Amino acid sequence: MTTKSIKWTYLKYLFWFGPILTIMGITAQEVAGEWSPVSLALLIAGLLIIGLWFLLLDQIAPGFWGRRSTQVGTNAIIATLAMFVIIGLINFLGVRYGVQIDLTENQLFTLSPQSQQVVRNLDQSVKVWVFESPANPADQELLENYRRYGSNLEFEFVDPQLQPELAQKFNVNYIGEVYLEYGNQRELVQTISQGEQGERLSEVQLTNAIERITGDRTDKVYFLQGHGERPLEASDEGGLSQAVSALETKNFTVEPLNLAEQSAVPDDASLIVIAGPKRALFEPEVQALEDYLAQGGSLLVMIDPDTNPGLEPLLSDWGVMLTNQIVIDASGQGLVGLGPATPLVTQYGDHPITQDFGTGFSIYPLAQPVDTQPVEGIKETPLVVTSPQTWAENTPEQQPLEFNEQEGDRPGPLVLGVALSREAESSTASPESEPEATEIPEAEGEDTDEPEVTETPEASPTASPEESPKASPSPIQTDKSQAKEEEAESRLIVYGNSNFATDSWFDQQLNPDIFINSVSWLSKRDEQALSISPKEPEDRRINLTPVQSGILGWLALLIVPAFGFLTAGMLWWLRR
Repeated sequence: MTTKSIKWTYLKYLFWFGPILTIMGITAQEVAGEWSPVSLALLIAGLLIIGLWFLLLDQIAPGFWGRRSTQVGTNAIIATLAMFVIIGLINFLGVRYGVQIDLTENQLFTLSPQSQQVVRNLDQSVKVWVFESPANPADQELLENYRRYGSNLEFEFVDPQLQPELAQKFNVNYIGEVYLEYGNQRELVQTISQGEQGERLSEVQLTNAIERITGDRTDKVYFLQGHGERPLEASDEGGLSQAVSALETKNFTVEPLNLAEQSAVPDDASLIVIAGPKRALFEPEVQALEDYLAQGGSLLVMIDPDTNPGLEPLLSDWGVMLTNQIVIDASGQGLVGLGPATPLVTQYGDHPITQDFGTGFSIYPLAQPVDTQPVEGIKETPLVVTSPQTWAENTPEQQPLEFNEQEGDRPGPLVLGVALSREAESSTASPESEPEATEIPEAEGEDTDEPEVTETPEASPTASPEESPKASPSPIQTDKSQAKEEEAESRLIVYGNSNFATDSWFDQQLNPDIFINSVSWLSKRDEQALSISPKEPEDRRINLTPVQSGILGWLALLIVPAFGFLTAGMLWWLRR
């Protein structure tokens, strides 16, 4: 055995001291949590041994780098290290810039645009307390989704039995209660339950609760009554109870309004809703609505065909005309079982109300088209547009329903809803005058005095007790009246249908979003998100009969495997 071979036999083992010392140094740092002199010495010694070994390798074993085995081994090491580096970079980028793709039909694992915007707009910390143990993975994932869009939203799962003092602080009565905490305010969101069929944390309720508890304004919506309009409570005639409940969750206050009993629209009205009147309004009532719009007010008009509400003077001033025709959509009958007089809409205008609707569905039973003509100073945007397969039927009493242009029928697409806005006519009052003073000339002194008297006692007691975020209605009212003067814009929305907002149709597809977003835009909540409301998961389970289950079982256990073996045997026979 030569001297060089003896050197290689023993010196090659010195290489292993390098990796061993390096690993010891890194391990010592991980255990101690910091770099100490010992861990640094071990790491440096290990790296020096590895470096010296590579430098002296050619002298210890001449021709080592030229060997084929060395080249193959080096390539394998480099490829392995490169693979680890690539995997590490991919994992780093995945953690740092995470991207999720939701492939479910209704985007069940993605927050709606409205929920995303609500969380982004949080300027103070809001905490979700879930009094449940153990934490449900689905609820935890939903709250994680919220936190991805805003760092001001926090959450915590609490076992009320292990932390009874915290449960007592929130007055927890049942396991599964979910609370929101915002400053010194606390609000019960819902009560969830365990099990597969139990109620889970709802995005709809949580988003609405966040809007309520953080909202700095409460708008009052008046529904006109006295002319056969839709009732605000549940009714066989098509009530608006669901629509009213939805508005209340959005910090709206809903009240009826009878203009025949007073000469002007109340000063605290954010907007007026006229939902399906069957009889004509009195001329003074129409004049009061025109004056309200002229002062920068907002009006939502939903008129069904075969009615005469007497609003032609008001609507014509805005360039809106109702033809009293019936929109026919025969395609909807075969598609989803709707009748021909129930148009199914998937086209929407470019407007904040409908900006995120895409090609979603909304339904308008017994609707009439809304026609418009240009008027100087008025901005007009179609909201709801029917498909080209629809038409406006002039003689719906004649059966069968067929398009006949000679009888006055008009082909689609047709507009079922339109949004209009213009600069208020009476917004040029003295800028230094107070809001109450600017409104005195618009109505009789008796009517303007009454709201002032009722608001004064409400403002004085609530302004003094506590410095709570909700204990300041007086400044809110002042800001709202000042905002009306600054915005100086009148807004009007006209729909040729009121059925879509009734209890029978309100929860269908995008119908609630159409109504709620219309009210929000009219109340000039432009700083808030107008988008699709969060959707609840739908039950998509397939219920099979015993015969269908048996067929699937035979297919999986016998027929499909037998077909595979038969195909393989035929291929073997042909290639043998």
